[in-house]
Amino acid sequence: MDKIRIFLMSRNSSRFFLFMLLFGFVGAACSPVLALPLPKTATPERLPTASAIPSPSPSPVPATATATVVATCSETTGSLETGVIDTGMLATPMRYKVYLPPCYTFNKNKHYPVLYLLHGQGSTEDQWIRIGAVSTADVLMASGDIPAFIIVFPFDYSYKQPFEYRFEDVFVQLLVPKIDSNYRTLSVAKYRAIGGLSRGGAWALHIGALHPNLFGTIGGHSPAIFYADDKSLPRNLLAIPAGMLPRIWLDSGDKDSEYSVVAPFEEFLSKNGIPHEWHVYIGWHNEEYWSAHVIRYLSWYAQAWK
Repeated sequence: MDKIRIFLMSRNSSRFFLFMLLFGFVGAACSPVLALPLPKTATPERLPTASAIPSPSPSPVPATATATVVATCSETTGSLETGVIDTGMLATPMRYKVYLPPCYTFNKNKHYPVLYLLHGQGSTEDQWIRIGAVSTADVLMASGDIPAFIIVFPFDYSYKQPFEYRFEDVFVQLLVPKIDSNYRTLSVAKYRAIGGLSRGGAWALHIGALHPNLFGTIGGHSPAIFYADDKSLPRNLLAIPAGMLPRIWLDSGDKDSEYSVVAPFEEFLSKNGIPHEWHVYIGWHNEEYWSAHVIRYLSWYAQAWK
């Protein structure tokens, strides 16, 4: 009896346990779900709008190099100035004209070679200008065929021989220093030349041979060599040290009245090994002949200054 009661009780207990377990599951299913707190997450950053994005500071733009405007001179003609040396050393003042090359007044810092050109007997300082020295210089310098240089045209009033009056002293002691003082010259022998036609050519040979320290170039165009220089001119040239010998040019027309004097002088130069140029052209002892060769003369003088 007791065993039967225990068995029933145990069965009832098991049923009760199962009943309760079942009731729990059903209750859980019907109960509202509790919202569990979610883990906090990082709030996403809000991207700024385009208008809110600060514009980057512009990189400095390197300054554009401004082209330096270099003023240039467009002159194609030179100018003439006049002067005078009034001294008791001569019976008549020494007038002279000075040719300043194109752009001389523009190029304030530039210095120039100087060519002294002497006229023939009975003429004046205008003779070289008249036969085309200035107009030819303008053309050759403007084209760049020759470098720019100054030309001086002195006046010799006399027909005398060198020892009879003081033209040489005035020329060397007063004229040359005055030109160097008043103009922007290259005042050394290499950049100073002396030349002349007829009597002026005789003066060029006479002064150049005596003063190689002043003149690095001598030009004799149909030179009417002084009879007083027959012996002294060769002697003076031979006395010049080899390193100081000037450049020498001689020319004559084949019908020139002075050819018989110039040719023997050229033979002396050749015989003694004195460097020089010798040219015989068709022509006479006149301005037509010299005018025809001015371009050759100026080009030759300029060769030393290129």
